[in-house]
Amino acid sequence: MLETLVVILIILWLLGLVSSYTLGGFIHILLVIAIIIIVLRVIQGRRV
Repeated sequence: MLETLVVILIILWLLGLVSSYTLGGFIHILLVIAIIIIVLRVIQGRRV
């Protein structure tokens, strides 16, 4: 579930970079959220 969300957020961010229409900082906030989720998954995976 989280991996799917991360992929969707990264795709939306890349589309925002490619297209001329961007929502300003919103796209970059999505990227930061995706990175945080990835880091949390890695940390939780090592604990288990």
